[in-house]
Amino acid sequence: MMQTLPLTGSAICEIRSYVYRTPISSPVQTSFGTMRDRPMVLVRIEDTEGMVGWGEIWCNFPACGAEHRARLVTSVLAPLLLGRTLVDPSEMWSDLTNKTEILAIQSGERGPIAQAIAGVDIALWDLVARRSDLPLWRLLGGESGTIGVYASGLNPDEPERAALTAQRAGYRAFKLKVGFDDALDERNVRVLRDILDPAAALMLDANQAWDVEGAIQAAARLGRYAIGWLEEPLRADRPLNDWQQLAATVNIPLAAGENITSAEDFYAAIASGALGVVQPDIAKWGGFSACRSIARAIREQGRRFCPHYLGGGVGLLASAHLLAAIGGDGLLEVDTNENPLRDILAGSINVVREGHVTLPEHPGLGILPDLGELAAFTVAHYVAS
Repeated sequence: MMQTLPLTGSAICEIRSYVYRTPISSPVQTSFGTMRDRPMVLVRIEDTEGMVGWGEIWCNFPACGAEHRARLVTSVLAPLLLGRTLVDPSEMWSDLTNKTEILAIQSGERGPIAQAIAGVDIALWDLVARRSDLPLWRLLGGESGTIGVYASGLNPDEPERAALTAQRAGYRAFKLKVGFDDALDERNVRVLRDILDPAAALMLDANQAWDVEGAIQAAARLGRYAIGWLEEPLRADRPLNDWQQLAATVNIPLAAGENITSAEDFYAAIASGALGVVQPDIAKWGGFSACRSIARAIREQGRRFCPHYLGGGVGLLASAHLLAAIGGDGLLEVDTNENPLRDILAGSINVVREGHVTLPEHPGLGILPDLGELAAFTVAHYVAS
């Protein structure tokens, strides 16, 4: 059961957004594009009593999108929040969403605006949990801070190297990028099955690479390797009957959710029965305020809640706290590609033991970003007060 929110009448007095970017030696590959650096947008919200909260905004694509999302926070959202009494963050999420709906239509910016609101929402919940002196997972009703994790982002170029490194680091579940070339995909799946512990879970992410027939053929080739789930085999905007047809045909559970961006569409996807695994991205849409109810519905319908995440350390921690709050047998996605912006901030998630991590009892998300340590990666910094 969720704890009572410790609201004292303080008001929001300052909102900052920070853009960070770091070069990487090995690009992160997907079927639709390649990341050649790693960006991160953080949001810092302070109230009149000096309490602060931190959030993160999804900003992976396009490469120039980080700066834009950071400016949306201080130019569009901050005027709607500054001076307001801090109330239940869920009410503030709804208010921000409602007051920017027409702007989102007019500008064609539904995605970036929703992502900026999600980052603000994470920061507000972090602030409220710090005020309560409780870890966020416990404030939201969680019973244990220990959760399962999996090593994500295994690229198609010699994924066995990254997989073995992750296995030595304590991971017991892994997710491989597919959807590039039939022979390459099967070679990679076969090699991973040969080198990993026989009990290891192996999942595949196609990043929307195929149509229904292509996905059926791929599942037939790869299904014999004991695949835990097949993620986004179809375009995320394909009608649900396409997903239902695929689910009825293949013998691998289907996973999706990172590109679903409304409660209505989430509930429809859950009710369709097509997805065995549902993967909201807390920094891309909804924050804690909207994704909590979605995650509960996923579990109530007998599906597996496995939050999607690919970004910096604050958003990863937020995803971990949501999973710990909801419970169940879901796994936290931990991108194992090179990213100091993740490692510097991820705290206890950097310590994996037998496929699990344990969140500490520190208040809020459990970390306060060290801006000095991040200074070398700074691209831009915006303030509204």
